[in-house]
Amino acid sequence: MTAPLHGPDPAAPTPPPGDGERPGSRAARMRMPLARHVVEAVALDNGVCVRPMPMRRTNLDTGETQIIPVPCSATLASKCPPCAEKARRLRMAQCKTGWHLDDEPVPDPDPPTDDAKALATLRADLEAARADVLTAGDVGQAGEIDELIGQVDDELAALGVRGKAAPDNRDRPRRVRSTRRRQDAPDLPRFPVDRRTVGRTFEAADGTVWRPSMFLTLTCDTYGRVHSDGTPVDPASYDYRRAARDAIHFPKLLDRFWQNLRRAVGWDVQYFAALEPQKRLAPHLHAAIRGTIPRAMLRLVAAATYHQVWWPQADRPVYDDHRLPVWNEGAAGYVDPDSGLPLLSWDDALDGIGEDDEPAHVVRFGPQLRADGVTANSAQTGRMIGYLTKYLTKSLDACHNLASDPQRRHVDRLADALRHEPCSPTCANWLRYAIQPRNPRPGLVPGRCKGKIHRRETLGFGGRRVLVSRHWSGKTLTDHRHDRVTFIRQQLDALGATGTGPATPDGESDPARMVWQLLRPGDPAAPRREHLLLHAVAQRHAWRAQLDAARAAAADGLPATGPPLPDAA
Repeated sequence: MTAPLHGPDPAAPTPPPGDGERPGSRAARMRMPLARHVVEAVALDNGVCVRPMPMRRTNLDTGETQIIPVPCSATLASKCPPCAEKARRLRMAQCKTGWHLDDEPVPDPDPPTDDAKALATLRADLEAARADVLTAGDVGQAGEIDELIGQVDDELAALGVRGKAAPDNRDRPRRVRSTRRRQDAPDLPRFPVDRRTVGRTFEAADGTVWRPSMFLTLTCDTYGRVHSDGTPVDPASYDYRRAARDAIHFPKLLDRFWQNLRRAVGWDVQYFAALEPQKRLAPHLHAAIRGTIPRAMLRLVAAATYHQVWWPQADRPVYDDHRLPVWNEGAAGYVDPDSGLPLLSWDDALDGIGEDDEPAHVVRFGPQLRADGVTANSAQTGRMIGYLTKYLTKSLDACHNLASDPQRRHVDRLADALRHEPCSPTCANWLRYAIQPRNPRPGLVPGRCKGKIHRRETLGFGGRRVLVSRHWSGKTLTDHRHDRVTFIRQQLDALGATGTGPATPDGESDPARMVWQLLRPGDPAAPRREHLLLHAVAQRHAWRAQLDAARAAAADGLPATGPPLPDAA
């Protein structure tokens, strides 16, 4: 029996139509989900990356090749929710690892060997010889000595010495600004910073010893009165320019705060901090601090911390969008469109800032500061870590739901202020103020700088969303990721299930003998994304079945770890 030429097959199942819809109509068909959307939904339910990258892995010993889907490792849920959630949980593990430590996480370096000392002595002799030949004017021999110095540095690196004995760049042109503190900022105590990174202990009446830590919240200053939804009461008087500049230079203010805090308390304070915007879109910082600091000291340091931006003044534009400087190839820079005179260079603009001039901008913290004590066995520790990493999977402009037109207009006004504000010495917006940016090149257009700060989703914050001190846990994020992988492999090895999955178990082949190559979209060997998703979902189901079998064995009284018994079926 052949199918009818027109209309749907009467024998085919028809999904239930909506109210007032004819079965088989366009509206009824549009209600039917797409197959690829179903596959993506299944991938999301199983925690599988929805944007896998096909990688070709080649074994240099056997010549065998294999196509392996590699997760995209996105950190935003708008790109890949499973990978973003995986990255957030990794940050949670990193925060928990270093928050309540009793011992120093980073060991002292080993003493240098005799061979390293001998090479360092030779390095010093070569440096003195180089200075002598340069004094004599023999540039050619100085180049030969530089080659020997490079060889000595390579030998030191081969012995396991970190860094270099001396930087390669011998010239250090640097502008010196006065380090005198501002008169409108309170003074701070200053002590030599001890190498200790763990906090002090407290002993209770019953002899219990506690080593508490802290949870700190900092934010920027106010720019005008706002409603409960974060929108300004009077948008005309709201200082969007200062809000934009504070957001741009907020990372510098944070660095200055931690530096001042360490000098004020006298020990190396360690922190795990995450940035998020308030409803009024001002930068808002939550930080987990190891150890305790008096709240009065925290408030004093926050009030005394500031960052001065020594840039040329950018308050009054000289050019607008209809009249902008033009590039002159002969002058290798931008010139005035009418007179043809070159614009002021960046170095000359900095030289024009006198000692009695005020900085272009000063960033400060607002009066809002909150510090709470936390102990390692507190029930609030896990909740605070979750609160600290709550918005890491969202872009800054999507942390709060924009449910009203005033909120959307508030974001638009801030984005417009950020669009025309200079973000760096190389920003194209300096042309609007008759100043050539550093290292000018043709094609710069004010208002179209490609810097991260000007993007709407960053709200002017161009730094990292997660700020972790160097001695927080003694490990990098890559180290924490490898620790989790090692733990999973140990569990699978105990269950006797290491032979499955795309990852190569330890000992099967040397990773150094493997070559990885990303398959481009036009590569004929690149499989379709749907096939990669189906393969990853099937693999995840296989792993889940193995774990369920292990749990069932544990429920029956069999060992929960270790290889399954022969008669365990």
